[in-house]
Amino acid sequence: MSNREVKLKTLLSTSIQNGYSPICPDEPNGVWILGLGALTDNGINTDGKKPAPLNDKTVERFLLKHGDFLISRSNTLDKVGRSILYRGEIENCSYPDLMMKFRVDETKIYSEYLEFYLRSPKAIKYLQASASGTSSTMVKITKTTVEKIPVWLPSYEIQVFISNVGKNMNQTIATTERLIEAKERYFKEISKKLLSLQKSDNWNEVKLGTVCDISKGVQLSRSDMIENAIYPVLNGGIQASGYTDEWNTDANTITISEGGNSCGFVSYLTQNFWCGGHCYALKQVQINQEYLYHYLKANEKAIMSLRVGSGLPNIQKKALGNFHIRYPKDEVQQSKIAEILNTAKREIDLLKKLVASYRVQKRGLMQKLLNGEWRVAG
Repeated sequence: MSNREVKLKTLLSTSIQNGYSPICPDEPNGVWILGLGALTDNGINTDGKKPAPLNDKTVERFLLKHGDFLISRSNTLDKVGRSILYRGEIENCSYPDLMMKFRVDETKIYSEYLEFYLRSPKAIKYLQASASGTSSTMVKITKTTVEKIPVWLPSYEIQVFISNVGKNMNQTIATTERLIEAKERYFKEISKKLLSLQKSDNWNEVKLGTVCDISKGVQLSRSDMIENAIYPVLNGGIQASGYTDEWNTDANTITISEGGNSCGFVSYLTQNFWCGGHCYALKQVQINQEYLYHYLKANEKAIMSLRVGSGLPNIQKKALGNFHIRYPKDEVQQSKIAEILNTAKREIDLLKKLVASYRVQKRGLMQKLLNGEWRVAG
């Protein structure tokens, strides 16, 4: 069997079966049912599992086995049709009504190849285009839709090869992500150690407003933003609100979000930018600016706790100016601390860029292999 497209129905060893959602007891008893958010892009998430009724014959009919496929049959458009190969992640576990289950004939198709295929843009596009519903947020797919999924079927050997390519790339991404997590833990630890107030006359503790001018930006409406402009508009929030062809704040400036759900978020802009009306810029900084950025970033939660208001929270300029900071009196020591933290942060940023590059490479390569655009000699 090689290099042809078939319907998923021809590869099944069981019929497609909807799940079952019983009334769940409050206390765990060793029998479980997956949560509705269990199917993720990175495998099965068991965090949302609930206890299922014990000795319930109906529940027992829906217990999962290693090698079962699960697919979301009703969800938001971006998640409907999300598919996972169950590998026994949790014992005595069933699946809810908003999912479907099926098994494939392993003599016809390699299960791990099918899992990669069902996550490919081609399969996802087909499922989303076939979804229907009256709700503006929730849509659904039917058993017939799943049965008619067109599957590119190379030889069994090539299926295994393509699966191994995908697994190796996933492993590379996962290994790099674990390294990033370790580096971020180290960064937090070293930040805490280096930025803590030393019990010495060589350290100062002062109010933020005494070492810089806290300047509120100028509001820029979305109609004034330009799609292909180069200067980011920072108007509160974490990301730029848009771009413009003018700027009102110099590069290498610390900013703190003034209003909105992310007020108190600390950034360091390395290019000229437009500082908006819901953003503070710290100007005329009298101590090492990079040291000050790292100190404020390490204490971001404390800054966020300054927020007031419930509808649209904000941080008052006076409260921010009274926020206490700590720093060594010696400017050389300030610079050394900043450089140590800069080096560690650059390493993390480079690893994040590497992971993003791996993901792009994987997406492009697997897409070409899974739709038959690139043929592999068997």
